[in-house]
Amino acid sequence: MDRHVLDPGRLPLLLALFAFIVTFLVTRAITRLIRAGRGPFRNRVSPEGVHVHHAVPGLIVLLVGAYLSLGSQGAQPGVGIAGLLIGVGSSLLLDEFALILHLRDVYWSGEGRVSVELVTLTTACLALLTVGLQPFHFHPKSQDHWFHLVMLAGLPIHVFAEIVVMLKGKYHVALIGAFLAPVAVFAALTLGRPRSWWARRRYSPAKQHRALDRSQRWDARWGRLAAGFSDFVAGSPTPAERSEHNSRD
Repeated sequence: MDRHVLDPGRLPLLLALFAFIVTFLVTRAITRLIRAGRGPFRNRVSPEGVHVHHAVPGLIVLLVGAYLSLGSQGAQPGVGIAGLLIGVGSSLLLDEFALILHLRDVYWSGEGRVSVELVTLTTACLALLTVGLQPFHFHPKSQDHWFHLVMLAGLPIHVFAEIVVMLKGKYHVALIGAFLAPVAVFAALTLGRPRSWWARRRYSPAKQHRALDRSQRWDARWGRLAAGFSDFVAGSPTPAERSEHNSRD
């Protein structure tokens, strides 16, 4: 396993994963200190009232890393440096994904939790890629030709299931299902989220009610756990912001 992960072809992914996690933790620590009014950091605003969010330098670093990875043509140390830059830039950018999505500063609101969820899922996907698990891929060196045929025949089913899962609004499961086909197929066969494209266009009122009931039971069981983890990692919303978010849900 160590040789596989530290193989020169995997090293840029490992560096990107390391930089991604460290940058997110450091960024959240700094922003929480700023929010608490502690430490040497300040929420900088120019005299014109312009505040440069860290998604801006994140985008610049991400672009530099992406272009460097293309220009290095897989040669070290360029591709390794590119991996670090991509990890840093993407972490800064995704940490403010909620702000980009809503086009307003929701960093400390309930809506800002989507950034933490996306960072968590991206970390998991990077880890799976680092250990060699690739989406929509089967090993070409296997001597079992029947296995090749089965996997090739199942590939369209896997891709179709992924599309259905996304249309059903199960984006988190879709990311996991890209690596694990049975997860995608199972999620495609179960009820979708009640506000998803699939539910709004294909569900009868009775089925829509079942989907809503299932979604509420799922959120009641697991939503609080996910919210607690998000609050622990990223900081909890203020009571007013939390109430506003819950009322919109």
